[in-house]
Amino acid sequence: MIKKLEEVEKRFNELTNKLEDPEIFKNIKEFQSISKEHAELKPIVEKYKEYKKILSQIEENKEIIENEKDKELVELASEELKELNEKKEKIEHELKLMLIPKDPNDEKNIILEIRAGTGGEEAALFAADLFRMYSRYAERKGWKVEIMSAHETGTGGFKEIISLISGKGAYSRLKYESGIHRVQRIPITESQGRIHTSAVSVAILPEIEEVEIDIKPEDLKIETFRASGAGGQHVNVTDSAVRIIHIPTGLVVSCQDERSQHKNKAKAMKILRARLYELERQKKEKELAQTRKQQVGSGDRSEKIRTYNFPQNRVTDHRINLTLYRLQDVLDGDLDEIIDNLITYYQAEKIAQLSA
Repeated sequence: MIKKLEEVEKRFNELTNKLEDPEIFKNIKEFQSISKEHAELKPIVEKYKEYKKILSQIEENKEIIENEKDKELVELASEELKELNEKKEKIEHELKLMLIPKDPNDEKNIILEIRAGTGGEEAALFAADLFRMYSRYAERKGWKVEIMSAHETGTGGFKEIISLISGKGAYSRLKYESGIHRVQRIPITESQGRIHTSAVSVAILPEIEEVEIDIKPEDLKIETFRASGAGGQHVNVTDSAVRIIHIPTGLVVSCQDERSQHKNKAKAMKILRARLYELERQKKEKELAQTRKQQVGSGDRSEKIRTYNFPQNRVTDHRINLTLYRLQDVLDGDLDEIIDNLITYYQAEKIAQLSA
């Protein structure tokens, strides 16, 4: 850790010197880039200076304890040494967190994809419950939720619902929600009162701008068709629905919620960009996994991450062995306790990886 901190401090000093050179203002783009990096490193360097000061004070107190004959001074130095060691441990932990490479997607909006899995209509109903849960959470955070595509069932569930959640830090808070969410409860259709287990898959994708991923027009097959559904806004007399096929990967995205073909195409392209980005991310993660034993915070969608048990009023996150007995609060969007614990867990994993 010390070696890494010394490298950061050296880089910070180099950037400081560059910013003090009047020549830097001749290239605004370079000035902005250096200023940004300088600002990002400054808190780490300041914390490192504080750490070095404490290390120096620890050595001074140790010297007093070893060489001083005045018992009162030795006692005072011993007390101070205890406090300094506690401060040292605290700052070491803070520095480790600060050295974790930042996820470039953390401040981005997200595309939330929820799909019913095993369990038929009951799974579709739980998909609707999860969409409501994330919508309520977004409301608590002051984020905006926009439905991009939805395939409803006759009983108010969703076979699939895709939405855009816009707000500062949305990805950083929700990125660990990707995976299989299981529900254990008595379905409405169950006449004998038996508990069923159903599953819903959740995918959290960062919203990707056009400049971040190159999609060649010749790689796309775009089809239009007439929107269909339960009625109302889902039925259209024109071919406004859009289906986009990405030929190299075989990915297919359809959007039909808007009356405008242009708007449906724009939404479909947004979803396609996010999925292509995710495919590339997974490819890189697999390559990294070949060189290390454990993949940290990958958010593998095939992983069963959480169980919602209605008879016991229980929510269990299996990754961190966290169980809460306030199911309804969680389904009403009170997710912070789970999310905070997940972030702490994955930060600890990354710190361990850095140490290794």
